[in-house]
Amino acid sequence: MDDKEPDQTPFAVVSAQTSRFTRLYQSYLDKCTPYTAYRWISTGVLLIVFFVRIVLTQGWYIVCYSLGIYLLNLFLAFLQPKFDPSLTQDEGLEDGESSLPTKQDDEFRPFIRRLPEFKFWHSATRAIAISFVCTWFSIFNVPVFWPVLVVYFIILFSLTMRRQIQHMIKYRYVPFTFGKAKYNQRTGH
Repeated sequence: MDDKEPDQTPFAVVSAQTSRFTRLYQSYLDKCTPYTAYRWISTGVLLIVFFVRIVLTQGWYIVCYSLGIYLLNLFLAFLQPKFDPSLTQDEGLEDGESSLPTKQDDEFRPFIRRLPEFKFWHSATRAIAISFVCTWFSIFNVPVFWPVLVVYFIILFSLTMRRQIQHMIKYRYVPFTFGKAKYNQRTGH
């Protein structure tokens, strides 16, 4: 008597295919990780194609606005440190101690982003692709007066960035690596 395995259930088949596609997708992400410039260039091209689609169709402004708000939120998370110095300073004041280094001998704390660059790129690219797909369905073409959205977005962007820059100046952190001092390994200078 043959003991054959019963046929797989439809759920198991779908789960196996989903798992296979997830591994394939992750392998492509792993392969493109070291190519930062090419990744951002491709995202920029995708964003330009999206904007051209919006301008040519004269619609889907609410999708464009939603994408802009989401990208602004991602950018702010990219600029912010993982551990907010204002919160740690407030906690230190309650304890009577300071959390920022005050002397040369104090511990150096590198800037760690709340949203790493790769996750920022991945989320932004995925959002742009989803927004581009949304522009092909008329259900997302909500009629709005687009100049109001543009003015509101500009005001929101300027106020939010002003607050973020003031926070960066107040707690003396620079989220970018260009402009920072670079030292030689041999001499230490």
